[in-house]
Amino acid sequence: MTDHSHGTTTPAPGHDDDHGRKPDPAGHRHHHHHDDHTTVDWEALAAHLESEAEFQTPMLDQATAWLRDLLTEPSGPGPDAVRRVLDVGSGPGVTSCLLARAFPRAEVVAVDPTEALLGRARDRAARLGFGDRFRTHVGELPDGIDGVGDADLIWSSKALHHVGDQAAAVAALAGRLRPGGLLVASEGGLSSRMLPRDFGFGRPGFEARLEAVREDWFARMRAALPGARGVVEDWPALLTAAGLKSPRSRSFLLDVPAPLDAAQRQHITRQLDRAVEVFGEFLDEDDRATLTRLLDPDDPLGVARRTDLFWLSAQTFHTARAA
Repeated sequence: MTDHSHGTTTPAPGHDDDHGRKPDPAGHRHHHHHDDHTTVDWEALAAHLESEAEFQTPMLDQATAWLRDLLTEPSGPGPDAVRRVLDVGSGPGVTSCLLARAFPRAEVVAVDPTEALLGRARDRAARLGFGDRFRTHVGELPDGIDGVGDADLIWSSKALHHVGDQAAAVAALAGRLRPGGLLVASEGGLSSRMLPRDFGFGRPGFEARLEAVREDWFARMRAALPGARGVVEDWPALLTAAGLKSPRSRSFLLDVPAPLDAAQRQHITRQLDRAVEVFGEFLDEDDRATLTRLLDPDDPLGVARRTDLFWLSAQTFHTARAA
């Protein structure tokens, strides 16, 4: 099943943490919440978005290492020739800073529609020593990136599926690439799992049912976007239709085995809290009761105490190169 979540089980960083930004039912997660008429204050969620992306850092590091390998191929400019990187849908800039570390000769531009999140991105870059080659740009896909300039590498994580016309969004990004440059779209994967199928109470298969509710929510969100157009989400085909070549796709695991530490448990608690907020009304009474019990800090079988809690998810990255 496709993961629309920015790596989580709740709408979070439509940002990559981020991301183009209207939220994801499950996790940049980067965004206005399209479930019914509810609006999310993403500025208020800034700390949550940062922690989401920080949790995903081991997987993101794998992805950036893969990009360096791709850029080393004969048809690529080489990783040291990457002098400008755009992170489109950057949110608070966690991934932007990972890209700055992976490409030490590049200027990195974090692009996001929320200025408050870009302020956090600038603070983070300064704190990590990247401030002299870190820039921000307020804008969102597809038209808000016209003034951002071109780049050798463009990264967009879980932003494209928040644009009504996804093909137009891909074309807008492709048009900003320098010759030989690489576009990376993080879309799809596998939804997270954190509990056994039967975890001791409630009906077995709880997470599968939660995923089905999330998929229904996502379809409604997509249909409600301005200018929404149905499209086969064949991302390599969308990249090549935008004039790019040599499409590649690869998925990376985020595998955090049991037992989890306190910070990792808190991450899962945040995901389930958001699930209650976003999906609770669409679950049946038994599953709502299951969520309530999982979130009870005093319940020995709740996520705060159980020893079998884990995290396993996969995120897919699609790339293609400018001629």
